[in-house]
Formats: sequence, C-alpha cells, structure tokens
Amino acid sequence: MKHSINLKLGQNLSMTPQLQQAIRLLQMSTLDLQQEIQQALESNMMLEVDEEDSSFQFLEASPEKKSDNADSATSEGSQTDMPDELPTDSSWDDVYQEDFEAGSSTNNETVEFETQRGNVSTLLDHLTWQLELTPFTDRDHSIALSIIDSINDEGYLTSSLEEIYLGLQDQIDDLDEDEVNAVLHRVQNFDPSGIAAVDLQDCLRLQLTQLPEQTPYRKEALTVVTNHLDLLASHGKTALLKELSTTSEQLDKIVALIRTLDPKPGLQIQQSESEYVIPDVYVTKRNNIWQVNLNPEVAPKLRINAEYSALIKKSDDSKDNQCMKEHFQEAKWFIKSLHGRNDTLLRVARAIVARQTAFLEQGSIAMKPMVLKAIAEELELHESTVSRVTTQKYMHTPNGIVEFKYFFSSHVSTDEGGECSSTAIRAFIKELVGNENPAKPLSDSKIADFLNEKGINVARRTIAKYREAMSIASSSERKRTL
Repeated sequence: MKHSINLKLGQNLSMTPQLQQAIRLLQMSTLDLQQEIQQALESNMMLEVDEEDSSFQFLEASPEKKSDNADSATSEGSQTDMPDELPTDSSWDDVYQEDFEAGSSTNNETVEFETQRGNVSTLLDHLTWQLELTPFTDRDHSIALSIIDSINDEGYLTSSLEEIYLGLQDQIDDLDEDEVNAVLHRVQNFDPSGIAAVDLQDCLRLQLTQLPEQTPYRKEALTVVTNHLDLLASHGKTALLKELSTTSEQLDKIVALIRTLDPKPGLQIQQSESEYVIPDVYVTKRNNIWQVNLNPEVAPKLRINAEYSALIKKSDDSKDNQCMKEHFQEAKWFIKSLHGRNDTLLRVARAIVARQTAFLEQGSIAMKPMVLKAIAEELELHESTVSRVTTQKYMHTPNGIVEFKYFFSSHVSTDEGGECSSTAIRAFIKELVGNENPAKPLSDSKIADFLNEKGINVARRTIAKYREAMSIASSSERKRTL
C-alpha cells in the first residue's frame, strides 16, 4: 500500500460552548431558567441584577421618612425602647416578642406567598387524627391502625377482612375475626362518609345509612344500591320500576339521591401539591391589534458589575485578574444567550398569534392547522429551533394560559378545498356531546355526519379516535334514561 499526502477542503459545524449554552437556555422552561439565572448570579462575580427602577428608588427613600416619625410613633405601650428594669415575673420573649413581629411586618423584602403554605393533607393523616380522638382499647387501636393502613387514596380497602385478620394474628393474642369486623364498623363511621368500604356497593350503602332517617327516599335508595345496583348501572329503568313497584317520577328522585353520593370519598381529603404555570408571553388586544409582550417577571434584567469590570482594565497578569477576565467573558456570553432566547421566543410567539387570531377571538373551534415547518420557514429558523422554543413555554391569552405546542396540530380537508385543524374538530366534538340529549346520545357516525354538513370531511374512525383521546365515553355508555 502506497502512502501519500492529500489536501482536502471541507466544512463542519462545531458545537462551541457558547452555542451549547444558547441551545440549553432556549429549551429551558420558565422555572428551570429562573434556577439557572440564580445559579449564574451566585457563581459569577461579574453578573448582577439591574434594579435601577422606580420601585427600587422608592424603597431606598422609605427608611429616611420612617426615621423622622420614630419619636412621635413611640407610645406608652410601645416596645421600641428597652426598659431599664424588667419585672421579675417576665421573660425576654414577653417583652420583645411583639416588637420582633412588628419589625418583621415592616420589612421591605416581600415574603413569597408559596412559602407560607401548610403541609399537604393526606387521607392517612386525616384518619389517624380521628383514630387518636376516638376511645379505643390498645387491642382495638392496633386493629384500627392496621385497617387504616389498608385504605387507598380513594377510600377503599385494599385488603380483605380475612387478610387483615391473618396479618394481625401474630401481633395480637387470641384474636377473633369478629373482633376485627367490629373495629372495621367503627372505622367506617369516620369522616368522610363511605370510608373503608370493600367495594362501590358497600361505599354507597355506608353513605346512605349515615343519612338521617327522615331523608326522603332513603329507604328506597338503600334497596336499589343493595339489590339492584347492576340495573342502575345499565340504566334499566323499566326493570327498576317493576322491582320497586314505584312511579317514574319517584324513581327519578331515588336516582337523584343516589347521585349525590361520592363513589370515591377518599379524594375529598387527599390533596396534591399545586402546580403553578408562569406564562412566558402575554397576548392582549389594543386598538383592535393583537400585541405580544414578554412577561417581565420571568427573568430579571442582568448586567455586568461596573466596579469589577473596571478592575480588569489593569494590564497585570495576576491570577486574580485572569479569573475576573474569565468571569467577565462568561457573563457576556450568558447575557447574550438570554437576549437571544427572549428574541427568538418573542418572534415565534408573534408568528403564532398572527396565524391564530381566530382562536384568540372565537376559541378552540376556530383553531387553524399549523405545523412547525411553517413557522420555521417564515422566521428563517431551523425546525428543531422552533421545537425547542415551543416546548414548555406558555402564552397568556384571553382564552386562558395555553402551551405553545397547543397551537400546532394536523389537519383534515374540507369540501371547499381548505383545511380544518384537528384541535378545532375536537372542540366541535366536545360541543356536540355537551349539548346532546342524554336519552339519545350522538353516535360517532352521527357526529361525523354533522361535521360533513359543515364541510369537514372526517371519517367515523377519526371521530372515535378523537373522542377516546378526550376521555369521552361511547354513545351507549353516555346514555341516560334515569
């Protein structure tokens, strides 16, 4: 094999650290971006928040005004001055606790509301709290605690009575299954009503038995739940009328009472952490023109510290000066990446609003089909860039806060040669189902016929797919004769 030297000319794209940082910031959500900015402020001495605004100047001027009235505000009952002698039966907290609380309330720093939230309440905590307030013997307390541990978030027992009995045999001597059953009945009287039920029938029965005896149609409802729950589930109105020997009007009132019951009582207590969505842009209409603006609270304005940057002008090559130069360059890259992210985000948001003005004025029914490629070609960006910008970014519109991705959807053809968005079709289906007669619900074929009358060519299978995606039951399951 003969060796030779060849000269070739080519081009390649290298991912510089600056480009990697810009891409990473571009695809970050609002909460992730705020954490990234906070981390950059803590690690880079050159970065600082630009706080030169009216609110900052007002806070700076307030202490001087407060000091002028300090003497006049002091009264006989005030604790702003330390007494020379303290009473012998008082403590430090008795004298200065009030002053500490008053001083904290006038602090200029705003306390975040989210930090004042209490702990999340769980069903287990709620039942355990009631257990401690109920007079139980030590044996019954252990049995009740085991029963409560077997209750899921919806309020149902995950273990049978026999399994609970077998699990407690090694812990409690001479345990009887009837003893476990008796404690179970006491736990089933806890709040919320219907807790610790074996199944749905047991849950509804418990709630009805705990209603006052003078409740209208309580006895008849107990009969339906205990003996004819399958007929109620299948909407067998004729069979129920025959079994109960009652009128149609009375049966409607019996069913209305049953519908007031909660099939999942445990969810009344079980709470989840609130998830907050911070919009990246605001869309408002001014002078009949839709305007898009960035949310100023998403990210603070950053700048380079003037005092530290002035020190870099020294020509020495010390280690400290070299470190400041590196921080200065990193701060410039970070600020430039943030500006690029905001500019790209604003451009994409304005392009979306320009194409979806009908949605802003009429709602989801007027949504137009749109793909990422169309926005990318309009803004001369790569499709992957648009995908990063629209991921986990939210827009505050008159129709609520929606994700950028919500505006992008596939399409189907119309009789006029146009296109209809799949989002609009879902909105049409939801509207038709919401206005249908419960006794005669619309089938998928009937919904397809309605859309075809509007000029939207949609097959029955497509309607079924969209309906299932929105968790809407079939027409047979939606039928209500009671």
